[in-house]
Amino acid sequence: MNGLPSADAPMTVTELPDSALKSRATKASAVVWAALVVFTVASFVLGGEHLIEPSPLAAAVVIGIAVVKIRLVGLHFMELRHAPIALRLVFEAYCVGLIVSLMAIYVMV
Repeated sequence: MNGLPSADAPMTVTELPDSALKSRATKASAVVWAALVVFTVASFVLGGEHLIEPSPLAAAVVIGIAVVKIRLVGLHFMELRHAPIALRLVFEAYCVGLIVSLMAIYVMV
């Protein structure tokens, strides 16, 4: 053997060449970036008097989109998806607490 896995055996992530890992990471980052752009445009359209009439539902959706964007950035660009479970749980709890508190404040006002 030459140190490479056989062609018949499936490769695990640790056995993938660095270029394959970088390619997958680049594709994932591009998909997440595109999603963030779409969410930003959606927030722009919903958040003001741009294309539709503002409504309480639209404002609630914009708040939800903002929290989804925070979660995407945290998981993918800050690499919290690979963080220790305690840190990941703190981040997920932060996202849940943020949406609950912002919606509560929005409903009260």
